[in-house]
Amino acid sequence: MSWRRLRILIQHLPPESATWTALRNGMSDEELAEQSEKGEPEKGRWSQAEQLLAVIADRVSRLEYVLISVNTEHKSQRPKAPEPIRRPGAKPAEVRQRMSDNQANTLFELLNRGAT
Repeated sequence: MSWRRLRILIQHLPPESATWTALRNGMSDEELAEQSEKGEPEKGRWSQAEQLLAVIADRVSRLEYVLISVNTEHKSQRPKAPEPIRRPGAKPAEVRQRMSDNQANTLFELLNRGAT
């Protein structure tokens, strides 16, 4: 077996394997902090179980957001809607533009003119 083949085999082990655990345990605090800052989960491999856990986490955070929003009196005090967990191979969601009051009034007028 070549060194290259060994490296490829180690790189493709699951993150919870004994080899990766030993490598992580041997890292200093600075190295671990650097690795966590450079984390890109969307480039990793996820099993079906990890995909399902991400869906559950997204839905629980959405339920929490709805619960807080419903029980908040003032609209200005509501938290921002939660962002879903990044999935492998998925691009970040595009930010939707909100319609301004002026644009909403113009649209309303156009729709009402067409109805008459």
